[in-house]
Amino acid sequence: MNKIITIGREFGSGGREIGRLLAEKLNIAYYDNEIITAIAKKTEFAEEYIKQIVEKKPSLFFPVTVGRTLYLGEHEILQQSNEIYIEQSNIILEMANKSDCIIVGRCADFILKELNPYRIFAYADMNSKMKRCKKRGFKNENLTDKQLRKQILKIDKNRASYYRFYTGQKWGDRLNYDLCVNTSKIEIQDIAEAIAKMIK
Repeated sequence: MNKIITIGREFGSGGREIGRLLAEKLNIAYYDNEIITAIAKKTEFAEEYIKQIVEKKPSLFFPVTVGRTLYLGEHEILQQSNEIYIEQSNIILEMANKSDCIIVGRCADFILKELNPYRIFAYADMNSKMKRCKKRGFKNENLTDKQLRKQILKIDKNRASYYRFYTGQKWGDRLNYDLCVNTSKIEIQDIAEAIAKMIK
């Protein structure tokens, strides 16, 4: 059976960095935004639309763009959200069955539960997350501290809602992971190195 590592993460916690570094240290495949591209290739949906919904509970207010703007009813929007989740699940399963890999986010820990992945969840205190977002250049760099904090909380709330909707489980609950790591006061490089030694 392939070595599979899934990483759930709070926004700004450095989970994505941990995943990249782990992939390098373990010399295995790394999947993150590649999953979005793969979904777009297999469906009629634009990548931007997929990005809008893959971490949010299905809602009636997603702006749908597939080359043009459409208005869809409740049933159609829920159907599209579910279609994307199903395609995402199939792609994640294909990736996990193909080779040793690390998959970031996208309910991978739940989708791959039958393959017994090593499930990691990264979290941090708000000050650390804000500092990390500023350092790496958050997309809205002109945000005040208050606005940035609000944005981080919103993103994490959306991730939690999406995860709960499709898995029935609580996002970030330590019972759903093999390792929960607080990245607040430790260098990401050191965390990745420690995890790599543990998993090898």
